[in-house]
Parts: sequence; C-alpha cells; structure tokens
Amino acid sequence: MNRTELVKAIAEKANTTQAAASDVLDAFGAILNDAAAKGEKVTIPGLLTMEVVDRAARTGRNPQTGAEMQIPASKGVKLSAGTALKNSAKK
Repeated sequence: MNRTELVKAIAEKANTTQAAASDVLDAFGAILNDAAAKGEKVTIPGLLTMEVVDRAARTGRNPQTGAEMQIPASKGVKLSAGTALKNSAKK
C-alpha cells in the first residue's frame, strides 16, 4: 500500500475527506520525527512502538576487500509491532 492508497483508506474508515486524512498522516509523521529527534519513545498500544536505540561501535569487514574496519557508534530507530498487529498478521 502506498501513501495515496493509505490516505484513501483512512478517509473512508474515518468518514472524512482525503485532504483531511492526508493532513492527519502528515501530522503523525511530524510527531514521530519530533519524538525521534528528542529521543522519546512513542507507544500506540496494540499497534506499534517506536524508540530511538543506541548502536555500539563495532568492528566490521569491507565486503569487497575483506579488510577490517571500525564502524562508529550511532543511533537508530526501532519499530516494534504491537500484539493486535501481530495477531492480525497471523490470520
């Protein structure tokens, strides 16, 4: 499902216009971006959890040469499916 299809589905489920659904989706994305920038965890019970995680520095290998290289510590975003979402996928 792409963004256009998602906006259309949200508009139909919420009985609203596609423009309003698009605005809500944009606001949701902005809120997730702001929370990630602040390092905050966002939880929607049953649906998903988004949190910023720290990745430790580690030694890796260059796939072309096989030479060892240092990969610096970094931050990433972890998304976890909630119970309701997991159960829907099992059906």
